[in-house]
Amino acid sequence: MRIGDLAKQTGVSVRMLRYYEAEGLLTPARTSSGYRDYGSADRDTVERIKMLGASGMTLPVIQNFLPCALDERGEFEPCDELTDILDQQIELVAEKIQRLRESRALLFELRTKVDTKSTFAGGT
Repeated sequence: MRIGDLAKQTGVSVRMLRYYEAEGLLTPARTSSGYRDYGSADRDTVERIKMLGASGMTLPVIQNFLPCALDERGEFEPCDELTDILDQQIELVAEKIQRLRESRALLFELRTKVDTKSTFAGGT
């Protein structure tokens, strides 16, 4: 399939797909006229990149993780070297959760203050 078709199927822009290729995450076949020819394995790889990105991994981390994480069938099968990367990512997610909890608490506090001022303003 052509790059535009892959973009439509995965929801990833053509520009980002070209970037993935430049960074070595995708290696599409080429037609005799030089066009990229993506297959289902490329589509699966893009979906994995999206999934890992949604989990909080940055592209440089994904670049280190992805080659070792896929077996010959294209299934996830992390190797031992990547345990540290996964542990780091888990810790980063835990830190983000804590920051979000703190932000939520602050917003509730501010909301309470706004409600209190509205009550006083309406009562005078």
